[in-house]
Amino acid sequence: MSATDLVTTELTITGRITTASNATFLGTIGDVDVVYKPRAGESPLWDFPAGTLAHREVAAYLVSQALGWGVVPRTWLRDGPLGEGMVQLWQERDPDRSAVDVVASDDVPTAGWKHVLEGHDENGRLATLVHEESPVLRRMAVFDVIVNNADRKGDHILAMTDGHRHGVDHGLTFHRDHKLRTVLWGWLGEALTTEELDAIGRVSEGLRGDLGRDLADLLSAQEVAALAARCSRLHSAGRFPAPAGEMPAVPWPLF
Repeated sequence: MSATDLVTTELTITGRITTASNATFLGTIGDVDVVYKPRAGESPLWDFPAGTLAHREVAAYLVSQALGWGVVPRTWLRDGPLGEGMVQLWQERDPDRSAVDVVASDDVPTAGWKHVLEGHDENGRLATLVHEESPVLRRMAVFDVIVNNADRKGDHILAMTDGHRHGVDHGLTFHRDHKLRTVLWGWLGEALTTEELDAIGRVSEGLRGDLGRDLADLLSAQEVAALAARCSRLHSAGRFPAPAGEMPAVPWPLF
């Protein structure tokens, strides 16, 4: 289906995702399955301007495209049965795979996984948060730093059957202040690769051209400037940052 058809063809609601904190619906556009989040269904937040979450989701997709990694599924704004909202192509995840997990601390996998933190489960037993050690998930961690993702939960990472990992739910992004909360801290302090630095450079360059003009319709001028500053700092530092500030470093709940 063409980009024009995805905007103009009728969007039909087929179900609702009741676990989401904002109104989130399953739908179809022709024979294409989508997720639809109307702006009218966004819950008010104390630290993000009202009615802006859909715009932030689209902005996250544009930055993902500039990076060239396909982190975020195709996302756009359009009208729907409940008014304007964010629409995203539905992704069928692999039900037998998870990129993030909580395991008993005496059973932490030693190969192919990164240790994030340790705590106690509801029964008082030691448990450890782990995530995959893979290039595709590492790219998502870079993306989260750039967009200042305040809500990278484990369930916001979709493990696909082909090995790709999609990130979803990017309404809490692009704040001017530091808000990074993520379960993907396994590469803390590690040097960025040449590929990762080049991708960050593409975003910086894009902000001086088409990407910057497109984001100006979705974010405030201060938020776009803060995005440019984060790219510059991350590129100059050349390594994954550590948690900073007084806010928790991970979202809650973790999943």
